[in-house]
Amino acid sequence: MNVKFIAFDSMGVRSMATLVETENGVFFIDPGSALAPYRYGLPPHKVEYEALSSFLGKIYEKIAECDYVIITHYHRDHYLFRNGEEDYYRGKIIYAKDPYKNINYSQRIRAHALYKKKGVENIAKSLNFVDDRKLQVNDLRIIFSPPLPHGDCSTRLGWVLAVTIIEDEYKFMFASDTQGCMCDDSLNYVLRINPDFLVISGPPTYLDRNGLLPSNTLRLVNGLKEGSVLVIDHHLLRDKNYVKHLESMRRTRRNITITTAAEYMGSEVKPLEAYRDLLWKD
Repeated sequence: MNVKFIAFDSMGVRSMATLVETENGVFFIDPGSALAPYRYGLPPHKVEYEALSSFLGKIYEKIAECDYVIITHYHRDHYLFRNGEEDYYRGKIIYAKDPYKNINYSQRIRAHALYKKKGVENIAKSLNFVDDRKLQVNDLRIIFSPPLPHGDCSTRLGWVLAVTIIEDEYKFMFASDTQGCMCDDSLNYVLRINPDFLVISGPPTYLDRNGLLPSNTLRLVNGLKEGSVLVIDHHLLRDKNYVKHLESMRRTRRNITITTAAEYMGSEVKPLEAYRDLLWKD
């Protein structure tokens, strides 16, 4: 199994676009990318638009090479939604969050636009809604979670799916926008799966007045198996103090690897949104 991160907040755009290459096919999880419409009261800077264009180009290139597309939910930084982008789903096997159950209104409308109005249900090789399902794809086992809260348990942002791909008993898990398992349901689910490699959105500490890591995120770090890899990114990298939080987690567990997507790929960390105010100032 080979994991590649195509676009992430640590690279400069809102995204968790992840490619998983296996002996039984190539999976593209959440192949989307977007920018925050406003941050610090400011619109995206030219540098951010350039980054978005570059990363969308990489997503288009990689999705053409994949066999399977997984959509964990319908926020626009997690799937391709723009006019003309529907053609990238042509001929793909799609595993997606059910747009009719456990979904908030805005995401239901976006899913309807994607599958019905843009016709993706007709041009995909197959469209499968996979909430709480277990699948066998050749020699792979794939486990889709029940709908988990997008952050804390009472969030109004809807629900997401976590996906686990198991090859030769190695468990790769993509926990999507569970935001560092802020909800106990998410935390308990992840620890029950006990992954070898976990990719997860970190908590949105930039929205917290105190800027502290939630206790559940620390419980998550403490609960992971020895030698595992934790890539924690996305919302966490919108905080200028992300390094402080990463170091706090690393001190907590020195026998696991804790990193960002950019670092994992050997790239420089460039959380452009977090520094939008400075981009405009400069």
